[in-house]
Amino acid sequence: MRYKTQSVAYWYFALAMILFGLQMVFGLLSAAKYLGPDPLLNVMAFDVTKTIHTNLLIVWVLTGFMGATYWIVADESRTELYSAKLAYIQLILWAIMGVTAVIGYFFGYGTGNKLLEQPLPHKIAIVVCMLIFLYNIGMTIKKSGRFTTTEGVLLLGLASSAVLYLPALLHYENYVVSIYYRWWTIHLWVEGVWEMIQGAFLAYLLIRLSGADREVLEKWLYVIVGLVFIAGILGTAHHYYWVGVPAYWLPLGGFFSALEPVALVGMAMYAYFSIRRSGVRHPNVLALHWTIGSAVFTLFGAGLLGLAHTFPDINKWTHGTLITAMHGHAAFYGAYVMIILAVITYAMPTMTRNRPEEGSSIGYWAFWLQIAGMFGMTLSFATAGIGQVYLERVLGIGYLDVQLKIQVHFLMLVATASLFVVGVGLFIWDFFRHAPILNGAAGNGQGQPAGGAHHSAAPPLHDSRYANQRSS
Repeated sequence: MRYKTQSVAYWYFALAMILFGLQMVFGLLSAAKYLGPDPLLNVMAFDVTKTIHTNLLIVWVLTGFMGATYWIVADESRTELYSAKLAYIQLILWAIMGVTAVIGYFFGYGTGNKLLEQPLPHKIAIVVCMLIFLYNIGMTIKKSGRFTTTEGVLLLGLASSAVLYLPALLHYENYVVSIYYRWWTIHLWVEGVWEMIQGAFLAYLLIRLSGADREVLEKWLYVIVGLVFIAGILGTAHHYYWVGVPAYWLPLGGFFSALEPVALVGMAMYAYFSIRRSGVRHPNVLALHWTIGSAVFTLFGAGLLGLAHTFPDINKWTHGTLITAMHGHAAFYGAYVMIILAVITYAMPTMTRNRPEEGSSIGYWAFWLQIAGMFGMTLSFATAGIGQVYLERVLGIGYLDVQLKIQVHFLMLVATASLFVVGVGLFIWDFFRHAPILNGAAGNGQGQPAGGAHHSAAPPLHDSRYANQRSS
């Protein structure tokens, strides 16, 4: 840890891991409900468990984004965070919002707008947290006098996420209008500005883990920003088939939504060839696994499966079926879950005691079990979805009759999901089994590195930031 106040990231990561674990519990419950009699029907019906599952995903990913940003901005700006106290106040308010929102879902306290079910008071709390967060990050960068392209793209993605949450604050009596504007938040988050955040995280990690040239990688970030504004915005239209917009939006939406991960994969390929060429290798190979894995799985889930799902002539049959779940699970996992786990894996050796920098066998088991489990879940959703589309939408068989016919695929889904949950459990266990370093948690708040002598100290020989001077 180069700066004391970077330790606030640990507590964001810790909350994210707890919420991640809870998300897995409610995900398994939701999948199991497809298999037969539901003893929890009158306590937690499917609509409740699924709502909690999806909302926990959004909340913990945003929590991970915040923690990773606090870590990265301090490191990139070469200064302490502007206010560790503000960061902790934000975390407490954020945790209260998340916990009370989940409890409220048990009692039907929500808007019913998928992924944006938070009641208005909770949405106001989210806005307040985002304002605190952006102010703290912005002031940190301002006082440092150093502003990198990585920070610029990260800040643009975070600020855009806050702005695009505004449509979620509005209420529309007309359901079709509500769904139309819902995509202005959800799609432009997950297939737009969040990709800027992923790109910035990838650039930061690849520069440090691979010894790749900062100048070249940051040029890729400009490409990402261009693709987000072109492909991400126009790609929103692949959701529009069912809400009556003009037909010309359909091919535009299907084509451009598949282009979004191209620059990210190109960046990862450059880093891979840089490693092959230079031989520079950071000891934390496990973090590199998560980093490259994020780019590759994004290509698979968001790119390949997105194109297969959103092409207009296909989308009119598959929209809202288990094919959507196939694409959504793989894309979200590759693009956002894996990149957060990559930042955590990179940061944790310096934030916790006695944690080997190269990773542990538990960490590698967590990586491969999650990859295998998510790939199996994707195949399960795909086969179930293909059967559902043909039987229900082509042959016209009733929904419940179709569910009985494709139930075998849900057996495979539960089995592979259980494998994935074991991988998640191992990652969480590996996270918490090493105690955090608490002696610098408060920081000195004066913009000085931990110990006050960082810039005069000799750089660590194992850090690839100093192995390639162009990376600095």
